[in-house]
Amino acid sequence: METMEQVIRRHCVLTDEDCQWLTQLVDEWSLLADLAFADLILWVPDSDPNVFWACAQVRPTTGPTSLEDDVVGEEIAYDPEHLVTEAFLSQQISHTSGNKLHAGIPVDVQAIPIIKGDQVLGVVEMHTNQMGVRAPGALEDAYLEAAQVIAGMVHRHEFPLGGDRRVPWVSPRVGDGMIRVAPSGQIVFASPNALSAYRRLGLASDLYGEDFVAVTRSLLKERTPVDRPLAATLVGRGSSELDLETSTANVRLRVLALTSGDGPDGLLVMCRDTTELRSRERQLVTKDATIREIHHRVKNNLQTVAALLRLQARRIASPEAKGALNDAMKRVAAIAVVHEILSQAFDSAVKFDDVADRLLRMVGDVAATGGKVRMVRQGSFGYVPADVATSLSLVLTELCQNAVEHGLRDQSGEVLVRPQQQDGELVVEVVNHGEPLPEGFRITSSTSLGLSIVSTLVADLGGEFSLASEDDATTATVRVPLI
Repeated sequence: METMEQVIRRHCVLTDEDCQWLTQLVDEWSLLADLAFADLILWVPDSDPNVFWACAQVRPTTGPTSLEDDVVGEEIAYDPEHLVTEAFLSQQISHTSGNKLHAGIPVDVQAIPIIKGDQVLGVVEMHTNQMGVRAPGALEDAYLEAAQVIAGMVHRHEFPLGGDRRVPWVSPRVGDGMIRVAPSGQIVFASPNALSAYRRLGLASDLYGEDFVAVTRSLLKERTPVDRPLAATLVGRGSSELDLETSTANVRLRVLALTSGDGPDGLLVMCRDTTELRSRERQLVTKDATIREIHHRVKNNLQTVAALLRLQARRIASPEAKGALNDAMKRVAAIAVVHEILSQAFDSAVKFDDVADRLLRMVGDVAATGGKVRMVRQGSFGYVPADVATSLSLVLTELCQNAVEHGLRDQSGEVLVRPQQQDGELVVEVVNHGEPLPEGFRITSSTSLGLSIVSTLVADLGGEFSLASEDDATTATVRVPLI
């Protein structure tokens, strides 16, 4: 199925500004769908004004759908009797006389042309399932009245509003709680969910008939100062979101300034009780801080172990024992680098370039026994899962150390590290232009502890490790799956 942008770009002659506005409309129009209990389809005109294309569609969460199939990408060819064509040509909101049948279901259809100056940017078609329509009551009447106001704003190119953008996972929706405020500031309707949310904040009376700003401010006597005055936020133009917090509850408000053809038409306020959500967020923040502290302490302990190994190596006369302790010290230090990076971030993945650069500096400083060695990274490791990063740091340390000690030996030279991610796999090449591998060399028959560590760790990660000399270069290649 084509995306909205693809449909518009392929068929329409709208400007970038108009395309961006239609995208914002689609970001916000679930509000209209929920208030009207209706499926919405956005039709945009082709370069041929007799053809229209469906570029977006949304279903209501407050009632049954009337459109079982997705229609995005479908077209309406020239049909003067089609409601979309009628609305486009007349530039007026069009309505079916009587209900249409869609798959045997009676459906009420309305077409709302979006007028900008003397141009029609598109038509929003509303389909309401009449068979499953909710029984009329105060709540349903308030929803439908607000829907007609917003439909008029869409028609006049006044919706979506400027201001705060909706955040899908936290912004209130109509069903979470709705308050309708008259231009005078008086609350003329509050849904049961909205009343319950305010009761959790400490409201003892009813909301109906109260001054919206006054009753909201009265519940927040202990509220800490905010950047914007509360009253200005609650009655400002456009749309705004804010969190109300007391000692007993958290409620998030989304405030939209409504307009009619005659001017301001009060406010539509949606409210969501976010007490449990905020509680879980605080728990997650505490958990993340604890994990970071654990990584920090592990890093400190590993650095202490590395320092002890270094001290022990200085007191040993045997060159072989001294070398073994130094190797162990570098391996512990490599693991410590990973835990230090993890202690500075909340992510479960590590930006491994930072780890690799520190490891390369460390290996370059201590591995060369003579000459000048440059450790160069060409390419990016990208993000690596935390459970892969520790093993990968040891693998990279061993390969670079071997390239310096056994490839370059006492010579000056360069070790190249070439990482890249492709098709869910990390490929790392460590290249040196020093001594080639002995003739007939095989990893499986090697007695090197470093190569044995690399082979074991890469195998544990489900990857592959190879080592080969070709022309004047020796290349160690590691392939590790990341997904």
